[in-house]
Amino acid sequence: MSNSVATNELLAGFRKSLPPILPDFLVQRRWFGGKARVIQSVEVSDVVPLLSTDPRVYLFLIHIEYTTEFGEMYALPLRLAMDEEQPPAGEPAPSLRVNWEGSSGKIVLYDALSNQPFLTFLLEAVARGDRFPGARGEVRAVSGAALRSMWEPSQGPLAPSLMKAEQSNSSVVYANRLVLKLFRRLEEGLNPDLEIGSFLTEKTEFRNVPILAGHLEYVSNAGKRITLGILQGYIPNHGDAWQYTLKALAAYYEQAQSAAAIRLEKLPHVPILTLAEREVPQDAKQRIGSYLESARLLGVRTAQLHVALSTTREQPAFAPEPFTGANQQELVKSALDLIARTFRSLRQQSERLSPGVREKASKVVKLEEGLCQRIRSLEALKISAMRTRIHGDYHLGQVLFTGDDFVIIDFEGEPARPLSERRSKTSPLQDVAGMLRSFHYAAYAPILGEISGGEVTQERLNALDGWAQYWQTWVSATFLKTYLRTSGSAPFLPHSHEELAVLLDTYVITKAVYELGYELNNRPSWLRIPLQSVSKLLDAA
Repeated sequence: MSNSVATNELLAGFRKSLPPILPDFLVQRRWFGGKARVIQSVEVSDVVPLLSTDPRVYLFLIHIEYTTEFGEMYALPLRLAMDEEQPPAGEPAPSLRVNWEGSSGKIVLYDALSNQPFLTFLLEAVARGDRFPGARGEVRAVSGAALRSMWEPSQGPLAPSLMKAEQSNSSVVYANRLVLKLFRRLEEGLNPDLEIGSFLTEKTEFRNVPILAGHLEYVSNAGKRITLGILQGYIPNHGDAWQYTLKALAAYYEQAQSAAAIRLEKLPHVPILTLAEREVPQDAKQRIGSYLESARLLGVRTAQLHVALSTTREQPAFAPEPFTGANQQELVKSALDLIARTFRSLRQQSERLSPGVREKASKVVKLEEGLCQRIRSLEALKISAMRTRIHGDYHLGQVLFTGDDFVIIDFEGEPARPLSERRSKTSPLQDVAGMLRSFHYAAYAPILGEISGGEVTQERLNALDGWAQYWQTWVSATFLKTYLRTSGSAPFLPHSHEELAVLLDTYVITKAVYELGYELNNRPSWLRIPLQSVSKLLDAA
């Protein structure tokens, strides 16, 4: 196939040849989120040449329609070669072979992100601010003001390496100096990761986030924008806070091998907000150790992030806004709808659960009305707190541990939510609730790991359960206490204790019920975590 083939001819050819073979290709990709759905149709929306010399790379924008749900768009950067060509050393086997009219053989499509010359080219394109026209729009590479302080082409190329661990996106690390995150599933509009990253880098002094150095975007001929990727400064780290927390918990649970189990009576049955107003007992300081300081620091950094996101009045996308009656009603309605859907599924699927989990589920389903009453208590309050931009998918896995500090990453929001919702303003207490729930999951992860291995007796489980609740309780209280103290009189915090308690309660309940539905459908062996949480939330009321 000649390099002189026009882009519109490429689009016409691939619109015919690719759709029949793409479904089988997509379901084998880690980043494809539609594996559980039935694909109805696939369309090649545009083809954009990103590199016309060797390697020949094109960005394919693929639109997928499902039989029962809304469609999605994906980005596929693919390298074109003829069937008889040999791939470079280390490049994976061909992913797709396409018949092409007028060609003596088949065209082979490789994943372009496995090609190092192309990855080097992408970084240089951002630095130059290149543009690449396609049939229905163009790809724009945009350099940020911070890039020159980190790297420029005159310093020579940076060796790229594709990160292997990610699921929904693909990231390229350049010599531990820069990271290019490429979004696979696309939506029209400004991706929050780009929008918030740009704001924090250029308009605030908060530096516990990656510095934004540039981005890639697709602009249609009609002027619609789609974020394709962001270039950020690399953060040297020891892994994420989830991994760091599990290491701390391993040492904590070693105590359980020889020490008597902590009796649950030692834990006050009061809301977490009440505990956050108390001093951590000396016994907890001794047992939990230095991780309490980590929880304190996480509380500081979380509050500082929220303050940074709420300080401007000049940019409408980030200016705090009041909770209107409509906002309040929507928050209540959304939570009640989630409870109804989740508890209906729990009743329908209870018979397939293991006996121990089924017994817990049978007790929890009786608590539905109690949860709804707790949510409805928000209706009686006038919310004084302001709505702001937030992280939107906040948990220990979204924080990097640098060795002595924490850096917050990944501001996309929950991937399953529409872009408009992920960019909307709400209470930062939603992020706080996400971290509180993450502490709960971390406390039980080592126990569930042992259960999966079939090594835990019921007696052992009961003993570890007490240790897990003890750790989670005082770590959560420490985090929340520091968060509230650092936030001070920030506009996003309610004016009264009652309002703060009810609003935080609403977000924690909503998150726990969401987890209940997720584990029920994806990981039933972990269902005991949200089941226990829902039960304890009502006990502490």
